Amino acid sequence: MTITSCRIDKWLWAVRIFRTRSLAKEACTKGNVRLNATVAKASSQVKSGDKIAVKLKARSLDLVVLDVLEKRVGASSVVDYCLDVSPPESTQTALPASRNTAIRDRGAGRPTKRDRRNIDKLRGR
Repeated sequence: MTITSCRIDKWLWAVRIFRTRSLAKEACTKGNVRLNATVAKASSQVKSGDKIAVKLKARSLDLVVLDVLEKRVGASSVVDYCLDVSPPESTQTALPASRNTAIRDRGAGRPTKRDRRNIDKLRGR
């Protein structure tokens, strides 16, 4: 018995895009998941050959479904079920977003008043 289609939230959870199925369902509800260029509901059916676009916090993923599965697989087995066709520059756009935070030495403790003023100046407050 082979599976021909499954729910998109199950598939995203099974190939480890999201940690929990609830997070996958929530992303679908918010409109952060597209199936073949249309916004996908959590109950949308995924078939082999479909294209999925997922917006995560700092980056976006473009995936092609190679095979359908409903049970979660190990991280090393994920490559058998999906192909990442995201453009390489999408990872570079995530870098400036992480640079917005002030750099402090690890373990330096609580910032002094002077440090807080400098941090606020950096953030534009």
